Amino acid sequence: MPYSLMPGYLRKKNETYLKLMMPVNNALPNLTPLTSRCNRPLQMSFEDQINILVYFHLEEHQSGRHLLQVLKENDFARQYVAPEKGIQRSSFFEDISSRGLEQMLELFEKLYVKAADQLPKRYAELGDMTLIDGSLIDAVLSMYWADYRDGAKKAKVHIGFDINRGIPKKIFLTDGKGDERPFVSKILAPGETGVMDRYYQRHKSFDDWQTEGKHFICRIKASTKRHEIRKNDVQPGGIVFYDAVVLLGTPYVNQTEKEVRLVGYRVANADYWIATDRHDLSAEQIAFAYKLRWNIEIFFAWWKRHLKVYHLISMSKYGLMVQMLAGLITYILLAIYCHDEYKEHVSIQRLREICIKIRNEMGLADIVNNTGVWLYQPPGSVSSYAIT
Repeated sequence: MPYSLMPGYLRKKNETYLKLMMPVNNALPNLTPLTSRCNRPLQMSFEDQINILVYFHLEEHQSGRHLLQVLKENDFARQYVAPEKGIQRSSFFEDISSRGLEQMLELFEKLYVKAADQLPKRYAELGDMTLIDGSLIDAVLSMYWADYRDGAKKAKVHIGFDINRGIPKKIFLTDGKGDERPFVSKILAPGETGVMDRYYQRHKSFDDWQTEGKHFICRIKASTKRHEIRKNDVQPGGIVFYDAVVLLGTPYVNQTEKEVRLVGYRVANADYWIATDRHDLSAEQIAFAYKLRWNIEIFFAWWKRHLKVYHLISMSKYGLMVQMLAGLITYILLAIYCHDEYKEHVSIQRLREICIKIRNEMGLADIVNNTGVWLYQPPGSVSSYAIT
C-alpha cells in the first residue's frame, strides 16, 4: 500500500500498552531503588525489567533467547519495552537471576492493594476469603535446589488467591517436596478465611489458626474420628446431611483442643466433610465456599496456559521467584485493565483483544524520511514502521 504524505502529523502513542502499564508506572517512584552492586552501571533498570517480563508473559515467547531476539528486532518491543541502549544476553540473564526481587515483591504488594480497592467483591457475604493451594513447576536437572525425587526436579509455588476480587495476593516458592501447610499462616491475615483441600488437614493447625484469629474451611478425610459435642439443625431435602460442633481426632493422640464445626454434604453421590471455625455462615454457605476452591485450580491452569509463566527464563531460585512474581503482576494488570475498560473479569478473549490492539496501534507509528516529512501508513497494511 502506498504511503500518504502528512506534513506535521504527530506520531500516535500506543495507548493500550501505556494504559495497561499505568499502575506499574504510578508505583515505580515509591519502590526501593535498584542500584548496581559494583562500579559498573546497571544495564537494565527495574523499570526495564518489569516491562520486559510483562511483555514476555503477554506474547508467545518460548524462551529467554526468543524474548531477547524479539526485543532486538521487533519495532514495538524496541520502542516500548527494551532498554534504550538494548540489552546483551549475558547481562539480561545475570540481572534476572540476581537483581530486582525486592522491588518485584514491593510492586506485587502495591498492585494487589490497588486492585483490591478497585475491583468489586463477588462474594462479600462470605467475608475476606482466600483460596490456598500449591502447584508444581517442571525444572531441569541442573536446578539442584528444586528437589523432588531421583531423576526429576520440580519447584512448587504456594499461592493465596483472593476469591472475592479474582486475583492472586500471596506467593511463596519451595522445592517440589515443600510442605504446603506451614504457608497457611503466612498467607492469611487475622480475620481472613483460608479455603483448602484435604492435604491441609492437620488438627494442631486447626487449633493454631484459631489462636491466631485466622479462619479456615478445610475438607477432611471421611475416616477422621470425631467426638460430637452438639448438633445443629439440618434443612430436610438439601445437600447438607450433617452439621455439628465436634472435637476431631483421637483423644491423647491428635485430637483438637478447640471445638471445630463439621459440615457434611453430598453432591453427585460423593460425600464431602468440611471442617471450619466459621459459625456465622449457614451449612449451605460452607458447602458453597468449599466449592469455590476449584477457582484456584482454574487460575493455575489459565496462568500456565495463556501467560506462559512456566517457560523458565532463569534456573536459579532467585530468578524463578522474580519470574513468578512478574507473571502474577501481569495477571493483576490484566484484571485492573479489564475492569476499567469492560467491567469484566480476565478472560482469554480479552487477553487476545488487548494484544491485538497493542499490535494494531503500533501500525499507526510514523517515520520521518530524509526531507523531514512525516510518512503515515494506515493500519492493516503489509508493513509497519516505527521511530527508534
